[in-house]
Amino acid sequence: MALSFNFDKEADQANGKAFCAGGDIVSAIVCSLAGHWTSSLFFYKKLLASVYLMATYSKSTVSLINGIVMGAGAGLSINTKFRIVTEKAIFAMPEASIGHVPDVGASYFLSRLPGYFGEYIGLTGARLDGAEMVACGLATHFVHSVKLNTLESLLQNATSDVTMATLIETCTDKAVLKKNSSFKRLEIINNCFSKETVEEIIICLEKELENGAEEWIKNALSSMSSSCPLSLKIFLKSIRLGRVQNFKQCLYRDYIISAHLLRRTVSNNFYEGSRAKLFSKDNKPKWEPSKLELVSDEMVDQCLRNIDDEDLKCLELPDHRIESRL
Repeated sequence: MALSFNFDKEADQANGKAFCAGGDIVSAIVCSLAGHWTSSLFFYKKLLASVYLMATYSKSTVSLINGIVMGAGAGLSINTKFRIVTEKAIFAMPEASIGHVPDVGASYFLSRLPGYFGEYIGLTGARLDGAEMVACGLATHFVHSVKLNTLESLLQNATSDVTMATLIETCTDKAVLKKNSSFKRLEIINNCFSKETVEEIIICLEKELENGAEEWIKNALSSMSSSCPLSLKIFLKSIRLGRVQNFKQCLYRDYIISAHLLRRTVSNNFYEGSRAKLFSKDNKPKWEPSKLELVSDEMVDQCLRNIDDEDLKCLELPDHRIESRL
């Protein structure tokens, strides 16, 4: 569950165990197959505009994350000023496993995590718990779930940033990393995921595995070997660009990449991955190209270029928002 507050006493709440875990992808695919490839981009434009609104809203917003947050849900909640997680929180960006790429501003907020931890999260789809989210900076506070109702009531009385921060601190608990947390292996992660290409990253991980069979390395290699090769290379290019760009530029690129994937500019991977993972669920996607070495730089660059198609409407984001913290 994720809950967002602002000082106007408005709240947007997602009930249940997960705040976006594939439902938006299913809708996008169905919409595109039933109509024109641009049909689902209407929803995506609204989503990116909402993400931008949450990130640049002039009054402070709070996300309470007490469950699974992935994809669009991550974009909406991770970009608020205060991001509070519990022991039940789980964060992941597994889009490469369905032929898409981590989006909704991920190339911005993941690229600003310590070292190359963002590359690790985006390329492997690794799941983080609440303590890891606080440790790496995705979350600002850790609060035990039994205190959420109390915190929610306190936040109703917040009248300023200072008041809100003070109220949150009264409920904050210490976040303790598990012994096997991948964030405790940041030195190895930085060494491997700082490489220039996905192929070099994999080679580095394989060498590290020879020095000791750590479970997180096995999981990382397994995830990357089953993910879409083209998606992995697009994301690595995108997050490296995101390191030196602002939030709005990253969202514009997300829109262009998604448009190319829906348009099938280079391949059918997004539809094929969705079929295998979300529709027929055989978990056996047939990627094209099927191997990393078959994915050329031109294929990747093509998915980042503007599309000359009169049916594609431009993404429009407001200019009047407060962008000082972005």
